[in-house]
Amino acid sequence: MRLGYHAPMPPAPTGVADYARRLLEALRSLCDPVVDADRADAHLYQLGNNQLHLAIHERALRTPGFVLLHDACLHHFYLGALGRREYVAEFCSQYGAWHRGFAGKLWEGRAQSAADERYFRYPMLKRVVEAARAVLVHNAAAAAAVRRQCPQAAVFVIPHLFDQPRVAADDSLRTRWGLAGEQFLFGVFGHLRQTKRLGSVLRAFGRASRRAPQMRLLVAGQFVSPELKAFYAPLLEQAGVIRLPHLDEEEFWRSTHAVDACVNLRYPSCGETSGITIRLMGIGKPVLLSSGEETACFPEGSCVPVESGAVQEAMLEELMVWLATDRGAAEHIGARARRHIERHHSPERAARAVFEAVTIGCL
Repeated sequence: MRLGYHAPMPPAPTGVADYARRLLEALRSLCDPVVDADRADAHLYQLGNNQLHLAIHERALRTPGFVLLHDACLHHFYLGALGRREYVAEFCSQYGAWHRGFAGKLWEGRAQSAADERYFRYPMLKRVVEAARAVLVHNAAAAAAVRRQCPQAAVFVIPHLFDQPRVAADDSLRTRWGLAGEQFLFGVFGHLRQTKRLGSVLRAFGRASRRAPQMRLLVAGQFVSPELKAFYAPLLEQAGVIRLPHLDEEEFWRSTHAVDACVNLRYPSCGETSGITIRLMGIGKPVLLSSGEETACFPEGSCVPVESGAVQEAMLEELMVWLATDRGAAEHIGARARRHIERHHSPERAARAVFEAVTIGCL
Protein backbone atom coordinates (compact mmCIF):
# COMPACT_ATOMS: atom_id res chain seq x y z
CA MET A 1 0.00 0.00 0.00
CA ARG A 2 1.27 3.46 -0.93
CA LEU A 3 0.32 5.75 1.96
CA GLY A 4 0.37 9.51 1.58
CA TYR A 5 1.92 10.76 4.81
CA HIS A 6 1.08 14.34 5.84
CA ALA A 7 2.41 15.74 9.13
CA PRO A 8 4.74 18.43 10.47
CA MET A 9 8.24 16.94 10.36
CA PRO A 10 11.43 17.92 12.20
CA PRO A 11 12.61 20.60 12.73
CA ALA A 12 9.04 21.95 13.07
CA PRO A 13 8.69 23.35 16.65
CA THR A 14 6.12 20.82 17.86
CA GLY A 15 6.20 17.45 19.58
CA VAL A 16 4.00 16.13 16.77
CA ALA A 17 7.01 16.38 14.45
CA ASP A 18 9.12 13.95 16.49
CA TYR A 19 6.15 11.60 16.79
CA ALA A 20 5.52 11.81 13.04
CA ARG A 21 9.14 11.04 12.19
CA ARG A 22 9.24 7.91 14.32
CA LEU A 23 5.82 6.66 13.18
CA LEU A 24 6.95 7.11 9.58
CA GLU A 25 9.97 4.89 10.22
CA ALA A 26 7.88 2.22 11.92
CA LEU A 27 5.28 2.18 9.13
CA ARG A 28 7.92 1.35 6.51
CA SER A 29 7.90 -2.30 7.56
CA LEU A 30 4.16 -2.50 6.82
CA CYS A 31 3.53 -0.28 3.79
CA ASP A 32 5.08 2.41 1.60
CA PRO A 33 4.53 5.76 3.36
CA VAL A 34 5.46 8.75 1.19
CA VAL A 35 5.75 12.20 2.78
CA ASP A 36 3.46 14.77 1.10
CA ALA A 37 2.51 12.34 -1.67
CA ASP A 38 0.07 13.71 -4.23
CA ARG A 39 -1.13 10.27 -5.28
CA ALA A 40 -1.52 7.28 -3.00
CA ASP A 41 -3.83 4.39 -2.20
CA ALA A 42 -4.76 6.23 1.01
CA HIS A 43 -3.70 9.39 2.84
CA LEU A 44 -2.93 9.85 6.55
CA TYR A 45 -3.23 13.38 7.92
CA GLN A 46 -1.88 14.26 11.38
CA LEU A 47 -3.68 17.27 12.84
CA GLY A 48 -3.15 19.40 15.93
CA ASN A 49 -4.77 22.50 17.38
CA ASN A 50 -2.44 25.14 15.89
CA GLN A 51 -1.40 26.83 12.64
CA LEU A 52 1.48 24.44 11.91
CA HIS A 53 -1.24 22.13 10.58
CA LEU A 54 -2.94 24.64 8.26
CA ALA A 55 -1.79 23.15 4.95
CA ILE A 56 -2.48 19.62 6.18
CA HIS A 57 -5.97 20.63 7.32
CA GLU A 58 -6.75 22.12 3.90
CA ARG A 59 -5.44 19.04 2.15
CA ALA A 60 -7.46 16.70 4.38
CA LEU A 61 -10.62 18.50 3.27
CA ARG A 62 -9.58 18.56 -0.39
CA THR A 63 -8.46 14.91 -0.62
CA PRO A 64 -10.26 12.91 2.09
CA GLY A 65 -8.31 10.25 3.90
CA PHE A 66 -7.57 9.13 7.45
CA VAL A 67 -7.15 11.80 10.12
CA LEU A 68 -4.97 11.25 13.18
CA LEU A 69 -6.04 13.81 15.77
CA HIS A 70 -3.30 14.70 18.23
CA ASP A 71 -5.77 17.09 19.89
CA ALA A 72 -9.48 16.32 19.97
CA CYS A 73 -10.12 20.05 19.64
CA LEU A 74 -9.53 22.31 16.65
CA HIS A 75 -11.20 25.42 18.07
CA HIS A 76 -7.96 27.34 18.57
CA PHE A 77 -6.82 26.32 15.11
CA TYR A 78 -9.88 28.03 13.63
CA LEU A 79 -9.43 31.10 15.83
CA GLY A 80 -5.96 31.52 14.37
CA ALA A 81 -6.81 30.64 10.78
CA LEU A 82 -9.98 32.68 10.23
CA GLY A 83 -11.20 36.25 10.51
CA ARG A 84 -14.28 37.16 12.56
CA ARG A 85 -16.86 36.67 9.80
CA GLU A 86 -15.37 33.36 8.66
CA TYR A 87 -15.02 32.10 12.23
CA VAL A 88 -18.64 32.86 13.13
CA ALA A 89 -19.82 31.21 9.90
CA GLU A 90 -17.71 28.12 10.61
CA PHE A 91 -18.95 27.87 14.20
CA CYS A 92 -22.57 28.14 13.04
CA SER A 93 -22.03 25.53 10.32
CA GLN A 94 -20.80 23.09 12.97
CA TYR A 95 -23.22 23.91 15.82
CA GLY A 96 -26.22 25.65 14.22
CA ALA A 97 -27.16 29.17 13.14
CA TRP A 98 -28.79 29.89 16.53
CA HIS A 99 -25.26 30.06 17.99
CA ARG A 100 -24.35 33.17 15.95
CA GLY A 101 -24.47 35.55 18.93
CA PHE A 102 -22.54 33.12 21.12
CA ALA A 103 -19.92 32.62 18.41
CA GLY A 104 -19.47 36.39 18.21
CA LYS A 105 -18.84 36.54 21.96
CA LEU A 106 -16.30 33.73 21.70
CA TRP A 107 -14.50 35.63 18.96
CA GLU A 108 -14.41 38.82 21.02
CA GLY A 109 -13.06 36.92 24.03
CA ARG A 110 -10.49 34.89 22.08
CA ALA A 111 -7.57 36.40 24.01
CA GLN A 112 -8.66 34.19 26.93
CA SER A 113 -9.24 31.10 24.79
CA ALA A 114 -6.14 29.23 26.00
CA ALA A 115 -7.63 28.75 29.47
CA ASP A 116 -11.38 29.32 29.02
CA GLU A 117 -13.33 26.03 29.23
CA ARG A 118 -15.89 27.19 26.66
CA TYR A 119 -13.38 26.93 23.83
CA PHE A 120 -12.65 23.32 24.79
CA ARG A 121 -16.34 22.47 25.21
CA TYR A 122 -16.88 23.25 21.52
CA PRO A 123 -14.00 21.44 19.79
CA MET A 124 -15.13 22.22 16.22
CA LEU A 125 -14.27 18.78 14.83
CA LYS A 126 -17.24 18.31 12.54
CA ARG A 127 -15.85 19.56 9.22
CA VAL A 128 -12.65 17.51 9.39
CA VAL A 129 -14.30 14.38 10.79
CA GLU A 130 -17.17 14.32 8.29
CA ALA A 131 -14.70 14.61 5.42
CA ALA A 132 -12.49 11.78 6.71
CA ARG A 133 -12.77 8.11 5.84
CA ALA A 134 -11.96 7.39 9.50
CA VAL A 135 -10.48 9.14 12.53
CA LEU A 136 -7.61 7.88 14.68
CA VAL A 137 -7.17 9.09 18.28
CA HIS A 138 -5.02 8.16 21.27
CA ASN A 139 -7.53 7.77 24.11
CA ALA A 140 -11.18 7.25 25.02
CA ALA A 141 -11.78 10.92 25.82
CA ALA A 142 -10.77 11.93 22.30
CA ALA A 143 -12.94 9.19 20.78
CA ALA A 144 -15.92 10.41 22.83
CA ALA A 145 -15.34 14.02 21.70
CA VAL A 146 -15.38 12.94 18.06
CA ARG A 147 -18.54 10.86 18.47
CA ARG A 148 -20.38 13.65 20.31
CA GLN A 149 -20.12 15.85 17.23
CA CYS A 150 -20.24 13.08 14.63
CA PRO A 151 -22.04 10.00 16.03
CA GLN A 152 -21.60 8.04 12.78
CA ALA A 153 -17.84 8.58 12.53
CA ALA A 154 -15.53 5.58 12.24
CA VAL A 155 -13.11 6.04 15.16
CA PHE A 156 -10.05 3.96 16.03
CA VAL A 157 -8.15 4.32 19.33
CA ILE A 158 -4.45 3.66 18.77
CA PRO A 159 -1.53 3.77 21.22
CA HIS A 160 0.65 6.87 21.37
CA LEU A 161 4.09 5.56 20.48
CA PHE A 162 7.18 5.71 22.68
CA ASP A 163 10.61 5.67 21.07
CA GLN A 164 13.51 4.67 23.32
CA PRO A 165 15.87 7.66 23.60
CA ARG A 166 19.32 7.41 22.08
CA VAL A 167 20.68 9.92 24.60
CA ALA A 168 22.30 8.54 27.75
CA ALA A 169 21.88 9.96 31.23
CA ASP A 170 24.36 12.70 32.13
CA ASP A 171 25.12 12.80 35.86
CA SER A 172 27.00 16.09 35.50
CA LEU A 173 23.74 17.97 34.90
CA ARG A 174 22.59 17.65 38.50
CA THR A 175 25.98 18.87 39.70
CA ARG A 176 25.80 21.81 37.30
CA TRP A 177 22.37 22.68 38.72
CA GLY A 178 23.79 22.64 42.26
CA LEU A 179 21.98 19.50 43.40
CA ALA A 180 23.32 17.23 46.12
CA GLY A 181 22.81 13.47 45.84
CA GLU A 182 19.67 13.19 47.98
CA GLN A 183 17.81 16.19 46.64
CA PHE A 184 14.59 15.31 44.82
CA LEU A 185 14.06 17.12 41.52
CA PHE A 186 10.64 17.59 39.92
CA GLY A 187 10.53 18.67 36.28
CA VAL A 188 8.04 20.59 34.12
CA PHE A 189 8.71 20.32 30.37
CA GLY A 190 7.20 21.60 27.13
CA HIS A 191 5.57 24.75 25.80
CA LEU A 192 4.55 26.83 28.79
CA ARG A 193 0.90 27.80 28.27
CA GLN A 194 -2.00 28.43 30.62
CA THR A 195 -3.32 24.88 30.44
CA LYS A 196 -0.15 23.49 32.05
CA ARG A 197 -1.32 25.13 35.31
CA LEU A 198 2.19 26.36 36.02
CA GLY A 199 0.92 28.81 38.63
CA SER A 200 -0.60 25.94 40.62
CA VAL A 201 2.62 23.94 40.28
CA LEU A 202 4.83 26.81 41.46
CA ARG A 203 2.58 27.72 44.40
CA ALA A 204 2.27 24.08 45.46
CA PHE A 205 6.05 23.68 45.17
CA GLY A 206 6.63 26.77 47.30
CA ARG A 207 4.57 25.32 50.16
CA ALA A 208 5.77 21.76 49.71
CA SER A 209 9.45 22.71 49.67
CA ARG A 210 9.10 24.32 53.11
CA ARG A 211 7.95 20.93 54.41
CA ALA A 212 10.50 18.92 52.37
CA PRO A 213 13.55 21.18 51.96
CA GLN A 214 15.36 18.60 49.81
CA MET A 215 12.89 19.31 46.99
CA ARG A 216 13.80 21.27 43.84
CA LEU A 217 11.81 22.15 40.70
CA LEU A 218 13.09 22.40 37.12
CA VAL A 219 10.95 24.43 34.69
CA ALA A 220 12.11 23.91 31.09
CA GLY A 221 10.39 25.40 28.08
CA GLN A 222 9.40 28.55 26.27
CA PHE A 223 6.39 30.66 27.26
CA VAL A 224 3.77 31.07 24.56
CA SER A 225 3.60 34.84 25.13
CA PRO A 226 5.69 37.61 26.76
CA GLU A 227 2.69 38.49 28.94
CA LEU A 228 2.51 34.97 30.40
CA LYS A 229 6.26 34.99 31.00
CA ALA A 230 6.01 38.27 32.91
CA PHE A 231 3.03 37.01 34.92
CA TYR A 232 4.91 33.97 36.21
CA ALA A 233 8.27 35.71 36.70
CA PRO A 234 7.91 36.33 40.47
CA LEU A 235 6.99 32.69 41.18
CA LEU A 236 9.90 31.45 39.05
CA GLU A 237 12.32 33.50 41.15
CA GLN A 238 11.52 31.64 44.37
CA ALA A 239 14.22 29.54 46.01
CA GLY A 240 14.68 26.05 44.63
CA VAL A 241 13.45 26.71 41.08
CA ILE A 242 15.81 25.98 38.17
CA ARG A 243 14.85 27.65 34.90
CA LEU A 244 15.83 26.43 31.41
CA PRO A 245 14.68 27.69 27.98
CA HIS A 246 13.28 25.58 25.13
CA LEU A 247 15.23 22.32 24.85
CA ASP A 248 16.21 20.57 21.65
CA GLU A 249 15.79 16.79 21.43
CA GLU A 250 19.15 15.89 22.98
CA GLU A 251 18.86 18.48 25.76
CA PHE A 252 15.33 17.29 26.52
CA TRP A 253 16.40 13.68 27.05
CA ARG A 254 19.45 14.61 29.13
CA SER A 255 17.27 16.78 31.35
CA THR A 256 14.48 14.22 31.72
CA HIS A 257 17.01 11.56 32.73
CA ALA A 258 18.22 13.97 35.44
CA VAL A 259 14.86 14.57 37.14
CA ASP A 260 13.30 12.28 39.74
CA ALA A 261 9.68 12.97 38.77
CA CYS A 262 7.68 14.99 36.24
CA VAL A 263 4.72 17.30 36.81
CA ASN A 264 2.63 17.46 33.63
CA LEU A 265 -0.81 18.91 34.39
CA ARG A 266 -3.26 19.84 31.64
CA TYR A 267 -6.55 21.64 32.22
CA PRO A 268 -8.70 22.36 30.30
CA SER A 269 -7.77 19.43 28.10
CA CYS A 270 -7.92 19.00 24.33
CA GLY A 271 -8.45 15.26 24.75
CA GLU A 272 -4.79 14.70 23.92
CA THR A 273 -2.44 12.01 25.16
CA SER A 274 0.66 13.95 26.17
CA GLY A 275 3.86 12.92 24.42
CA ILE A 276 5.79 14.28 27.42
CA THR A 277 3.87 11.98 29.76
CA ILE A 278 4.53 8.95 27.53
CA ARG A 279 8.23 9.81 27.25
CA LEU A 280 8.79 10.33 30.97
CA MET A 281 6.86 7.20 31.91
CA GLY A 282 8.80 5.32 29.26
CA ILE A 283 12.14 6.08 30.92
CA GLY A 284 10.80 5.11 34.33
CA LYS A 285 9.89 8.46 35.88
CA PRO A 286 6.77 8.95 38.02
CA VAL A 287 4.50 11.53 36.39
CA LEU A 288 1.98 13.69 38.24
CA LEU A 289 -0.79 14.37 35.74
CA SER A 290 -4.32 15.70 35.62
CA SER A 291 -6.84 12.94 36.24
CA GLY A 292 -9.50 12.37 33.61
CA GLU A 293 -10.64 10.14 30.80
CA GLU A 294 -7.50 11.00 28.80
CA THR A 295 -5.28 9.35 31.42
CA ALA A 296 -7.65 6.64 32.67
CA CYS A 297 -5.95 4.06 30.43
CA PHE A 298 -2.82 4.09 32.59
CA PRO A 299 -2.97 1.25 35.16
CA GLU A 300 -3.21 2.12 38.85
CA GLY A 301 0.16 2.77 40.38
CA SER A 302 1.90 3.66 37.09
CA CYS A 303 1.31 7.43 37.42
CA VAL A 304 0.13 9.95 40.01
CA PRO A 305 -3.28 11.48 39.18
CA VAL A 306 -4.03 15.02 40.40
CA GLU A 307 -7.61 16.29 40.56
CA SER A 308 -8.33 19.54 38.73
CA GLY A 309 -10.29 22.42 40.20
CA ALA A 310 -10.31 23.82 43.72
CA VAL A 311 -8.41 20.90 45.28
CA GLN A 312 -5.63 20.87 42.70
CA GLU A 313 -2.95 22.89 44.52
CA ALA A 314 -3.49 21.29 47.93
CA MET A 315 -3.47 17.80 46.42
CA LEU A 316 -0.37 18.55 44.36
CA GLU A 317 1.44 19.86 47.46
CA GLU A 318 0.74 16.66 49.40
CA LEU A 319 1.78 14.42 46.50
CA MET A 320 5.03 16.33 45.96
CA VAL A 321 5.91 16.04 49.65
CA TRP A 322 5.10 12.31 49.57
CA LEU A 323 7.32 11.56 46.58
CA ALA A 324 10.18 13.75 47.79
CA THR A 325 10.23 12.02 51.18
CA ASP A 326 9.60 8.48 49.94
CA ARG A 327 12.02 7.86 47.10
CA GLY A 328 11.20 4.15 47.16
CA ALA A 329 7.56 4.87 46.30
CA ALA A 330 8.63 7.18 43.47
CA GLU A 331 10.94 4.54 42.03
CA HIS A 332 8.22 1.87 42.28
CA ILE A 333 5.76 4.07 40.35
CA GLY A 334 8.41 4.81 37.74
CA ALA A 335 9.17 1.11 37.28
CA ARG A 336 5.46 0.31 36.78
CA ALA A 337 5.22 3.18 34.30
CA ARG A 338 8.18 1.88 32.29
CA ARG A 339 6.73 -1.63 32.09
CA HIS A 340 3.36 -0.36 30.93
CA ILE A 341 4.82 1.87 28.21
CA GLU A 342 7.18 -0.85 26.96
CA ARG A 343 4.29 -3.31 26.75
CA HIS A 344 1.68 -1.10 25.08
CA HIS A 345 3.34 1.87 23.36
CA SER A 346 6.19 0.59 21.21
CA PRO A 347 6.58 2.17 17.73
CA GLU A 348 5.89 -1.23 16.17
CA ARG A 349 2.62 -1.64 18.06
CA ALA A 350 1.50 1.91 17.22
CA ALA A 351 2.39 1.50 13.55
CA ARG A 352 0.51 -1.80 13.37
CA ALA A 353 -2.60 -0.15 14.87
CA VAL A 354 -2.41 2.70 12.33
CA PHE A 355 -1.92 0.30 9.43
CA GLU A 356 -4.82 -1.91 10.52
CA ALA A 357 -7.13 1.10 10.91
CA VAL A 358 -6.27 2.33 7.41
CA THR A 359 -6.64 -1.16 5.97
CA ILE A 360 -10.07 -1.63 7.57
CA GLY A 361 -11.15 1.85 6.48
CA CYS A 362 -10.20 1.09 2.88
CA LEU A 363 -12.43 -2.01 2.69
